Amino acid sequence: MSTDQPAQPSLLQGFPDTRIPKGVVLAERLPVARILVESSLPHLDRPFDYAVPAALDQDAQPGVRVKISFNGQDLSGWLLERVAESDAGHTLVPLAKVVSPVPALTPAVRDLVTAVAARYAGTISDVLRVAIPPRVAKLERDYLAGIGAGTDEPPAEVQTGAEPLTPQPSAWADYHNGPAFLRHLSAGGSPRAALNPLQGFGPSGWPQLLAEAVAANHLAGRGAIVIVPDNRDLDRLESAVAALLPSHVVARLTAEDGPTPRYRNFLRLLAGTATVAIGTRSAAYAPVHNLGLVACWDDGDDLHIEQRAPYAHAREVLLLRAEQEGTACLLAGHSRSTEVQRLVAAGWAQPVDSPRTVLRRTVPRVLNTADSFEQERDRLAAIARLPGAAWRAAKEGLERGPVLVQVARAGYAPSLACETCREPARCQTCQGPLALAGADSPMPQCRWCSTPAPDWRCSHCGGPRLRKGATGVLRTAEELGRAFPGKPVVTSAGDHVKATVGDAQALVVATVGAEPVAAGGYAAALLLDGDALLRRESLRAGEDTVRRWFNAAALVRPAADGGLVVITAGDTTAVGALLRWDPAGYAARELALRAELELPPSVRIASVTGPRAAVDHYIGAVTANLASAGITLRTAGPAPVLLTGQPTARRAEEDVRTLLFFPYAQAAPVVRILRANRAAAAAKRTVEPVQLRLDGVDVL
Repeated sequence: MSTDQPAQPSLLQGFPDTRIPKGVVLAERLPVARILVESSLPHLDRPFDYAVPAALDQDAQPGVRVKISFNGQDLSGWLLERVAESDAGHTLVPLAKVVSPVPALTPAVRDLVTAVAARYAGTISDVLRVAIPPRVAKLERDYLAGIGAGTDEPPAEVQTGAEPLTPQPSAWADYHNGPAFLRHLSAGGSPRAALNPLQGFGPSGWPQLLAEAVAANHLAGRGAIVIVPDNRDLDRLESAVAALLPSHVVARLTAEDGPTPRYRNFLRLLAGTATVAIGTRSAAYAPVHNLGLVACWDDGDDLHIEQRAPYAHAREVLLLRAEQEGTACLLAGHSRSTEVQRLVAAGWAQPVDSPRTVLRRTVPRVLNTADSFEQERDRLAAIARLPGAAWRAAKEGLERGPVLVQVARAGYAPSLACETCREPARCQTCQGPLALAGADSPMPQCRWCSTPAPDWRCSHCGGPRLRKGATGVLRTAEELGRAFPGKPVVTSAGDHVKATVGDAQALVVATVGAEPVAAGGYAAALLLDGDALLRRESLRAGEDTVRRWFNAAALVRPAADGGLVVITAGDTTAVGALLRWDPAGYAARELALRAELELPPSVRIASVTGPRAAVDHYIGAVTANLASAGITLRTAGPAPVLLTGQPTARRAEEDVRTLLFFPYAQAAPVVRILRANRAAAAAKRTVEPVQLRLDGVDVL
């Protein structure tokens, strides 16, 4: 062995290479940079130490994007901090490049993404991918040029030279604790509230309520973040906020606007020239300076759930941020989710709702065609899709304005079933669901593989005849067009969702969640297919159906103006909540039942999905580690996973799911062990990886 060069210490695979190019001069002050590698591999989810060359000393600041050499590859990363010494135990590799000197990752957002990754047992890199939008180099050059020249915009009050607008809290005056909540906000306090607005349109609608809360918070010189499910809600919120605040203090963050507008608004928030961030779920991570208020509209909507790992919910991100930064929190919705009800029951948030006297003069009258009185008047009401009372409500409502018809599904006849035994009709080739090919085609075909089924027979009873399992929005519009000749029919569903409709007489047929807003409110609303929504195989079927009913009913005029909502479902508990207009009572009942059965959200849940061997190996390792820590969990499974798309034969046979239930008091150590075991399994690569998902609303 040659003695000219000292032997290098042995390194584990995945550590940085120890060779340093000749002639590299390191920074004199804080020469070590801690870098988070952009990788979704769990065992790489930790900082690695790198040396800072003197040439990069000025640009290599915390929060910037960098390039590094990692295990022989050039990878991207984030510079988390600069320190004087390293405890790596080997010579450090220098940074290869500072991609951008813009510190896009602020300390507050860095702490937030770390907390989100810890709560959902994910990787920080996966959360950062959502939190920080893709960079646009030209915008960064303009941003840096403006900062260097000192031409960046001053705060709003300095720029305008005028006093901030004082909101008129008229929309909040009808709510218990409403005016007090606004006063607390404008005084710089941090109240936490659960709000149930009564109307979804007009000057007292939810956009006005949220805008007034933002304006009150702005009076205290603090920033705000407001999250909504989709762009239709975002457009309405933006219009309401623009009426109370100068437009240049508001930044809109949504991926659907495109990368350039999104990153431009991100940089405005980063510079502090904009202080209010409104947007969809990723805006929860916006770098707002002096944050004073976080708000979420309709947190029960599944659009708030990130569709990529670690599947974080925007509501939970905002709650973590409110705790970390000591901000006010407003969780608003026409109904109340069980998660928000748990916060209210625990005293963390205070309810903001209306007295019954105000409620009666504000909401529409609700009629249920399945009650005993209507059944006696109309013997066919129990089996008719459009009972007589609903038909009369539509006919009379069309004389006063638009009428909303809510249906469960898009399409024409989305599903078919056996006429004899009512079992869903399945394809003989791939076992996919059968549906009609179109409005003009009587031929059933598979929705997965498109195979026609002209000679179909039921595999359960052998029956050859099919019936429509559900009627879609197009078929409903066609039937209503024949029932009300001469009246225009407007549809809103699928890829053709309308945001608004006029106040002219028209039938508006929409799927759940796609109801347009009428400026003056609907004269009447027919809520069809309620039983189909309630029969879904989900723990949240009732809760989600009630939420959709309230969202539609809130678009109808008050009862004093002739507003009427007709519901055709037979479930007394869910329908009773709408009849009494009592979303809080329904949420409290649901939460009590979940607590009795020890189901979410009274407890937390983790789902482990993957091949049977991999799931068994992972659950065994987790159980052993939990037992050594003195923790025993309740488990369910493994059970076969019901795939929703077209599966391969191998995956359909192998994929299973095991559920772990654990109380909030044990959440921190349990999630830590779940996360550590997943990282260990990924590093060893002895079995196939598993999907780990915490608090997923679709697993029960």
